[in-house]
Amino acid sequence: MDERMEKDFLGDVRIPAGAYWGSHTQRAVDNFPLSGYRVHAGMLRAYALVKKACCQANAELGLLEKGKADAILRACDEIAEGAFGDQFPVDALQGGAGTSTNMNVNEVIANRAIEILGGERGRYDLVHPIEDVNLNQSTNDTYPTALKVSAIHGLRRLSQAVAGLQGAFQEKEKQFAGVLTIGRTELQEAVPVTLGAEFSAFAEAIGRDRWRTFKCEERLRVVNIGGTAVGTGLGAPRSYIFLVIERLRDVTGLGLARGENLLDQTANADVFVEVSGIVKAHAASLAKICGDLRVLALLGEIRLPALQAGSSIMPGKVNPVLLEAGIQAGMKVMANDMLITEACSRGSLQINEFLPLVAFSLHESLDLLARFDTLLAAHVKGISADEDRCRAYFEKSPMIMTALLPRMGYDGAAALVREFHDTGRESVMEFLAEKLGREAVDEVFSPQSLLSLGHKDGRT
Repeated sequence: MDERMEKDFLGDVRIPAGAYWGSHTQRAVDNFPLSGYRVHAGMLRAYALVKKACCQANAELGLLEKGKADAILRACDEIAEGAFGDQFPVDALQGGAGTSTNMNVNEVIANRAIEILGGERGRYDLVHPIEDVNLNQSTNDTYPTALKVSAIHGLRRLSQAVAGLQGAFQEKEKQFAGVLTIGRTELQEAVPVTLGAEFSAFAEAIGRDRWRTFKCEERLRVVNIGGTAVGTGLGAPRSYIFLVIERLRDVTGLGLARGENLLDQTANADVFVEVSGIVKAHAASLAKICGDLRVLALLGEIRLPALQAGSSIMPGKVNPVLLEAGIQAGMKVMANDMLITEACSRGSLQINEFLPLVAFSLHESLDLLARFDTLLAAHVKGISADEDRCRAYFEKSPMIMTALLPRMGYDGAAALVREFHDTGRESVMEFLAEKLGREAVDEVFSPQSLLSLGHKDGRT
């Protein structure tokens, strides 16, 4: 037969015969054909680890028979390794605070364990999704815990990608250290800098993001596992509540701790707002840097790697497409941060009903940024400088005379600017060499002098 029949307290439910899920999952599939997005794979793997830790604790305390527990543990390991990915059909945007995801995981584990024991799927007298797999648990403590475990792994991937991007900018900082150009403020020429100094600012911004993403993992290490429905641990033995966090640390390899106030940890999701804000800060840095690189490419000071033909009508046109994609990714992460903030603020009393949206948005943001950082790092490595173009901007800009302020003051430098304009000449450097002498000009406008953090005044 193509279907099997299962029952729940609402009645009969038809399940595809080959499915590892059961009635709760099937009802959720029917109830929430919303976005077409599925629960994040990392979330499902983390959930399997949470279920494994719970099973271990129950088995150690004699609450689960050994053969049954061994089958459940094997099923958890298989899911944690990525198996049965097609058995989680529930829409990522679901009502019920994640209950549909929890039950989807419970049912797949139960049916796989039944299969391991030699039974047929749906024989819940062998392994029951709620009585056995979900023993001493609730969606309200397992779902937030799984989300935090998964988010920690996502942050680690992001932090590694950020580190690679920082390194790429630092390489260009060194490579372009001697390339003189003109800095700009308000999109107008300002004072002389080096192209390397501009790239150092990119590297420093990304460096701060690297530190933030690394540190904010700490915010996610406090979990509410053992709190069951509202954080009181109702229905679970005290021995289990104390043991399960230890087993979760063992299973995940993470420095997790049970919250001191589990009602707080169950009711409040502000930690996800904090983490999302840090992720958003990185998105803002990336969007700004991508915009700056587009401007430098427009000015011709840098050459971006050519990735694809830029136009369907203009032959030979090449656009800064990766940078544009990065800006869009940044905007999406910023929008996700708003969604996470709003969803966390909408929780009511002892639970946050909107954690599925938080989970979906946070995972999407972490994935987007980690992927883009990796792409951008490779792109940055291919950037080259047009030193002649940079030098031309530098030598033709009267604004470089700002560097003469310590020698002749504002009025003196302004008079020199007016005199230069009156001559109608193009090269400021040649004009200054005639006025001040080549040796003095070379000293003032060397990269070392321009970036020496102020001028020597005899007191430093």
